[in-house]
Amino acid sequence: MTAWMKPVSAACLLALAACAQPPAPTAPQVVDPYANTGAGALYQGDLAGGTLGAEATAQYFSTQVGDTVLFGAEQATLGADARAILARQAEWLNRHQNFSAVLQGHAEETGTREYNLALGARRAGAVQEYLIAQGVAAGRIRTLSFGKERPAETCSDEACYAQNRRVVTVVSDSGAGS
Repeated sequence: MTAWMKPVSAACLLALAACAQPPAPTAPQVVDPYANTGAGALYQGDLAGGTLGAEATAQYFSTQVGDTVLFGAEQATLGADARAILARQAEWLNRHQNFSAVLQGHAEETGTREYNLALGARRAGAVQEYLIAQGVAAGRIRTLSFGKERPAETCSDEACYAQNRRVVTVVSDSGAGS
């Protein structure tokens, strides 16, 4: 081999090596040990935020986490079902720091406008206190009372009234943090 062939051969090899493409990364496999399939269920989605990032939406919060807690007649205390929903809300809000929440307090149609506005405010305040106790920053939560002005159902029976005694948590992306 002549002296000039060695550098030319080395340059050709380097050029070919630069053109080589690394193998495409594969998604990690996740096995669900609780699935009844023997080997477990297999998830091959994007764990880095692609498909799982869909949980960071107001629609996911409303439909999957739960945005409404119900109260007893003339009550502003949280029952076990309400605390369970609020614990999920707090967990979601703590994971998604860029979202803020408006707690909308509502009441049934019976009683005066003023009484129901105050009751809606007490209900929203009870929810706010619970979320703050669960670690959600107070500055990310606002309360608002509609009283009996925005019923979920218009009716005159107890089953229907129960749907109007509620606090609805409305989340929105505030653009702060992530």
